[in-house]
Amino acid sequence: MNLFVETFTRSLNKYGEELCGDCVEVVRTPESVIAVLADGLGSGVKANILATLTTKIISSMLKQGAEVDEVVATLAATLPVCQVRQLAYSTFLILQIFLEEREAYLVEFDCPETLFWRQSKIIPIAKTVREVGGRRIKEARFSIEENDTMILISDGVVHAGVGGVLNLGWQWANVAQYVEKVMQHETEMPKVVSLLTDVCDNLYVRKPGDDTTVVGVKIRPIEHVTLLAGPPKDPEQDEVVATKLLTGNGKKVVCGGTTAQIVSRVSGRPLLTSLSFPEADVPPTAKIPGIDLVTEGVLTLSRALELIRLARDNGASYRDISELNRLDGASRLARLLLSECTHLHVLVGQAINPAHQNPGLPLNLALKLKVVNDICQELRDAGKVVAVEYF
Repeated sequence: MNLFVETFTRSLNKYGEELCGDCVEVVRTPESVIAVLADGLGSGVKANILATLTTKIISSMLKQGAEVDEVVATLAATLPVCQVRQLAYSTFLILQIFLEEREAYLVEFDCPETLFWRQSKIIPIAKTVREVGGRRIKEARFSIEENDTMILISDGVVHAGVGGVLNLGWQWANVAQYVEKVMQHETEMPKVVSLLTDVCDNLYVRKPGDDTTVVGVKIRPIEHVTLLAGPPKDPEQDEVVATKLLTGNGKKVVCGGTTAQIVSRVSGRPLLTSLSFPEADVPPTAKIPGIDLVTEGVLTLSRALELIRLARDNGASYRDISELNRLDGASRLARLLLSECTHLHVLVGQAINPAHQNPGLPLNLALKLKVVNDICQELRDAGKVVAVEYF
């Protein structure tokens, strides 16, 4: 299996509401990746409870191998009844990707159709309609290929601008046309999803009339990155650690001046330093032949962590994510880890750098291990496979 399922989600709360009435759950199992989008009746707290219960029930049951008929029956028996409308109601959409079989299973209940992008255009998905527990659901099974992209949307997307900028809202056909146009030049999921939600926000004139959610799901090739951060505690392990990096899979990254010197010495390759500062607050990068990125250590890692958090934040706009396109070491590192990596192998050296013990430095800079661990956790939360070794 040489494919990976990348997902990215962004939501807009209905104007004036603290909580979003849409909820997304992504579950990864050895057999499949399950993405569930639910839209609770109404908005605010009640809608959030309905949507959260729906996504949790569906993802948990499917993870255990339950059939969709059993899932729908459980939802009908479990969801609390709204005291105002006397309804226990939440729309939902299920997308389950089986990578070994290269197959997708789609279930839609009373929600906008999934956008399926392949080879530069949106193509229709052939579905069957049947009744399950008194509810009419649409089902489909279809094959998947590398670079296939599925975009799941709540009704807040197709209703964007209704009664205001657009009398009848954005409508599905217009959304599909926009996605086709955007993906002619932009195929990174965070950017596509953020562009789509930014347009919805603009159509609502920054006051969304409904909870609005976009989930991007992309089938992409596996991309490995091996990252070495810091020299080992025992100098006798210098060669072991450097060799692990040099023989590691995929792209190779070195963080830290002393670490770069070790890699240069062990590999016999020159370390070429630079005095160019693309960003004044980020130390310059260096070069070692055969290494994709060589940066300074804890300062660059800390800034990269900030950028990764900014890009993954639910409120991140397309402009925020485009910050990663800058040329400084931190931006390049954050972009590589978020956009060019599915599997990360981190080699963490535990030698103490005396410079980082300066009490004048901010506390988080004195804790290299914490910064590295926080980056790893952010990437795991983004669905990436992360392995860490300490030396």
